[in-house]
Amino acid sequence: MDYLRPNMDRDRLLSMSSSALAHVGDGVYELLVRTWLSLHGKSTSRALHRASVSFVSAGAQAKALQIILPLLTQEEREIYRRGRNANVGAIPQSASAEEYHTATGLEALFGSLYLQGKTERIQELFALIMGD
Repeated sequence: MDYLRPNMDRDRLLSMSSSALAHVGDGVYELLVRTWLSLHGKSTSRALHRASVSFVSAGAQAKALQIILPLLTQEEREIYRRGRNANVGAIPQSASAEEYHTATGLEALFGSLYLQGKTERIQELFALIMGD
């Protein structure tokens, strides 16, 4: 398995829990945000951290999902719904339950795209979110 370029088949992907997809997607999304910020002029650790937090918070991710939702395929919407409906346990005080569930759905979507090796689709959706 090439962990930098996974190419998981659909059946194996569908057998994974939504929490596992969201776990991977959280890392993918954070890496995208950190890279975007670094390439767009943020240079100090403090500035990078503050900006990263503002983009990866549940509220920001919930807003990001609203940007791309109309453009998702039926399969992508299903993965998003699975993630959104996952049993997430405790919800942080900084987010509403709706925001947190929506953010988990977004992360599951990005996790599933990454695990399927669909990096071009990830790039497309992320560019729309960031207004590129």
